[in-house]
Amino acid sequence: MTINLKDRIALVTGASRGIGYFTALELAKAGAHVIACARSVGGLEELDDAIKAEGGSATLVPFDLTDMQAIDQLGGSIFERWGKLDILVANAGILGVISPIGHIEAKVFEKVMLTNVTATWRLIRSVEPLLLKSDAGRALILSSGAAHKCRPFWGAYSASKAAVEALARTWAAEQQRTALRVNSIDPGATRTAMRAQAMPGEDPNTLPHPAEVAAAILPLASPEMKETGRLFVVRENKFVDYRMPE
Repeated sequence: MTINLKDRIALVTGASRGIGYFTALELAKAGAHVIACARSVGGLEELDDAIKAEGGSATLVPFDLTDMQAIDQLGGSIFERWGKLDILVANAGILGVISPIGHIEAKVFEKVMLTNVTATWRLIRSVEPLLLKSDAGRALILSSGAAHKCRPFWGAYSASKAAVEALARTWAAEQQRTALRVNSIDPGATRTAMRAQAMPGEDPNTLPHPAEVAAAILPLASPEMKETGRLFVVRENKFVDYRMPE
């Protein structure tokens, strides 16, 4: 299925590498103008070159997602230039450490929560009015199977992704009567730097490339996609429902 995102404005965080990079590229190839955010200027410039090679366009915004004032200013800047936002891909996140909960340093735990949870909430707060100005606002919040599996030693990351999904579900419920649709995405194990950090002995060639994940994510940004408040599992290529513990 061909996805047409011509004249749509998309914001992607963590766009300098991995899933964020290739999702930004897919959005641009489909016609969207991509606002690409990340800390790495070099990675953003490489993305810009790749997007231009495909005939697309991008605006690069290098900043650290833990800079809350910068997130607030981002929303204002988007409004001043475009007056709306059609697509949000909240992808940026960090792993922290793989460690027993009681051994995690306070500063490490707090940074994971600041980057993965607080910054996502702040981003939602900043761009929600812009997404509501779109005729079909779409918000895609990157999560992880870690939010539900809660494996030993993954406490900080698991807790952060569980919180992010709770934010997404709540936000979706609040926007039921609007054109905004909000969903979480479980990309599954993917050939990324974060995965290599978490599983250093794993052969990366056994994992899907982030470009494959990005291709699966792209249809969720389409105005034709009507699902909301659900979790899209990339490995299964389908939405799944939430339910109360049994």
